[in-house]
Amino acid sequence: MQRPNILFCLADDAGMHFGAYGCRWVRTPGFDRVAREGILMQRAYTPNSKCAPSRACILTGRNSWQLEQAANHSAYFPAKFKGVWEALGDAGYFVGHTRKGWAPGDPGTVNGKPRQLTGPAWNARTLEPPASGICNNDYAGNFEAFLDDRPGDQPFAFWYGCVEPHRGYEYGSGVAKGGRSLDEIDRVPGIWPDSEIVRNDLLDYGYEVEHFDRHLQRMLETLEQRGLLANTLVVVTSDNGMPFPRAKGQEYEYSNHLPMAVMWPAGLQAPGRRVEDYVSFIDLAPTFLEVAGVSQADSGMQPITGRSLMDILQAQRAGQVSPERDHVLIGKERHDVGRPHDWGYPIRGIFRDGWLYLRNFETDRWPAGNPETGYLNCDGSPTKTEILKARLDPERRHLWELAFGKRPAEELYHVDDDPDCLTNLADAPEHAARKQQMADQMVQELTAQGDPRMAGQGHVFDEYPPATDQHDFYERYKAGEKLRAGWVNDTDFETIDP
Repeated sequence: MQRPNILFCLADDAGMHFGAYGCRWVRTPGFDRVAREGILMQRAYTPNSKCAPSRACILTGRNSWQLEQAANHSAYFPAKFKGVWEALGDAGYFVGHTRKGWAPGDPGTVNGKPRQLTGPAWNARTLEPPASGICNNDYAGNFEAFLDDRPGDQPFAFWYGCVEPHRGYEYGSGVAKGGRSLDEIDRVPGIWPDSEIVRNDLLDYGYEVEHFDRHLQRMLETLEQRGLLANTLVVVTSDNGMPFPRAKGQEYEYSNHLPMAVMWPAGLQAPGRRVEDYVSFIDLAPTFLEVAGVSQADSGMQPITGRSLMDILQAQRAGQVSPERDHVLIGKERHDVGRPHDWGYPIRGIFRDGWLYLRNFETDRWPAGNPETGYLNCDGSPTKTEILKARLDPERRHLWELAFGKRPAEELYHVDDDPDCLTNLADAPEHAARKQQMADQMVQELTAQGDPRMAGQGHVFDEYPPATDQHDFYERYKAGEKLRAGWVNDTDFETIDP
């Protein structure tokens, strides 16, 4: 059989709001088809809930704390870390992408040209976007152009890099253009106000998730029409959680727990399964290599930490397939600038058995960025504005504390019962043994992986320069320079330090 093709579909900032997971206010027939005719991963996680480091984990099969500068957002990507799309290209695959590959940051150069971490771009085809916040890229049309340019029957690997549902949104588009109503949302998470503004914001987000899914549907139809679907591994997921406070950019359930469905008619066993194994983004690169018949030794990549998902794809069982896949590690360093000295907010954590343990290393820092510089690790939004207003309301101030307030050194949540991560059980005596076991396992594995934080060298992540003209944002802003970050609102800048 010819080597399988690969279609990797990555939404930008989509949480678990897909029909296959039971969401009824977002309609996603494309994703649901992949889940129905393939496998639905119930516990897929990114190690780092921000665009660039999450994508770096996908490409390298390594956790972000193993990637030097690439642990950070808007980083300089180290030349030593070869990506899986580069390895597939070297192994004879026709590779490419549309719109967003690894970003934002500086990928470096090869022979004087920008390094192509996800292959050449196919972006020429455009469409009139259905709302002002949506990109005009004809993603599915550009996939067709990519296939048209494919030499003969050469196996391909295509990266569908959608930029939806990344902010900003056209306010009210979910109702006015998506035909939704506010009461379709069955529950607003307890970390946000349940208000008309927030419900509209959620529906606008959902409208953009549906845009991603419409192009996915077209891509599946294209593969089917060209007789390519049977031998194409299709993986659909998102890079990090939804762009709302205490989600994207943090390390909670809504930050790191992501949708993932896998379809491969010719190579996947027992389609229609729901799998409960803990799966990490670092498992994708070794999966792509194994599917392509490329050994890790021959790939030219740095040693891979993840584990290929082929055992799951070729199993017959649903539920827990591999007993060893019982946990994932997560963490973060610097995401956005805005703190003094461009420092980050370092966290490490572990999900296991329906629980989440977190260690916050610098509790004197602001988790979402400094107030006076706009909490830059939280995208501007109607929901963010509502929560910032809640700071001055004694009855709602707890929402501001959850999203933006300083945090204790340890957090422990039973996410199966508390997906909002509202009740920190770290100091509960009845959970002391569990907390210690999870903390010990996390430290042991991070140490084995060479995490600088475990060796007392975590400061190196703060010292890597950001690849952005927004560097030294805090010092320049405090000195009077007229700076405004484009991803937050002017009203996000707090005139009074809380």
